[in-house]
Amino acid sequence: MIFNIVEANQKNERPLIFNWISFSFFAAVHILALLAPWFFSWSALGVALFLHWLFGSIGICLGYHRILTHRSLHVPKKLEYAIALVGALALQGGPIFWVAGHRRHHTYTEDIDKDPYSAKRGFWWSHMGWLFYKRPEFFEYESNRKFAPDLAKDAFYRSLDRYYLLLQIPLGVGLYLMGGWSFVIYGLFLRAVLLWHSTWLINSASHITGYRSHESDDNSRNLWWAAILTYGEGWHNNHHAYPNVAKAGWKWWEIDMTWWVIVSLRQIGLARRIVLPPTT
Repeated sequence: MIFNIVEANQKNERPLIFNWISFSFFAAVHILALLAPWFFSWSALGVALFLHWLFGSIGICLGYHRILTHRSLHVPKKLEYAIALVGALALQGGPIFWVAGHRRHHTYTEDIDKDPYSAKRGFWWSHMGWLFYKRPEFFEYESNRKFAPDLAKDAFYRSLDRYYLLLQIPLGVGLYLMGGWSFVIYGLFLRAVLLWHSTWLINSASHITGYRSHESDDNSRNLWWAAILTYGEGWHNNHHAYPNVAKAGWKWWEIDMTWWVIVSLRQIGLARRIVLPPTT
């Protein structure tokens, strides 16, 4: 596997060490997802699509990203915890890990050493390669808590960050009881792989191609098809220009499904202090 990191790594003081445990985990989930054609049913496909939306839009986009990372809006604490729990089920890491990594990304956007998924290291590095190397500054709790101190002081988030992986057990058992192995293959493994790559496209493709609505000190782009796959996150140039704004799609045709959820929460009184785009 080559991730175009040799030239970028020449300035590093420490060589990058491949993490075979991490690679094996992701490879195993991908392999199990390939069993999907032999376990196909329309109901299983429906479960995969529903959980892709639930874990992706509600858990990751709304919870991990817009609420926890950027505090673009505020919801009641119990609802915040529930949404974060949904995010942990997405199998993209615990909240402290995820939030710290994304805050680093905004603080040091595209810096080869300080941005965990810097696009300057190449497409495959920013897409998924960064997950396969031992970099304690990005993966160890003591380092991450410095970038997410608001979460690290909360016992619930510390526990969720430590045990998020175990949540896949009750999820898998529940899926099996509802629909057998087809629901497990589609709802757990295939869904995880599809959601991984959807999310990762924001780190990779949205820093390479698309259009720019704002001048920003990076190569972030608005990419319509990535926005569809990620429920609005693909309007990435808008987001990098104004990270704390809760609305990712600014123009009427920039579809942002997660924003629709925020509007619904506001209408029933569960969302407040929503950060809106600046008026011109």
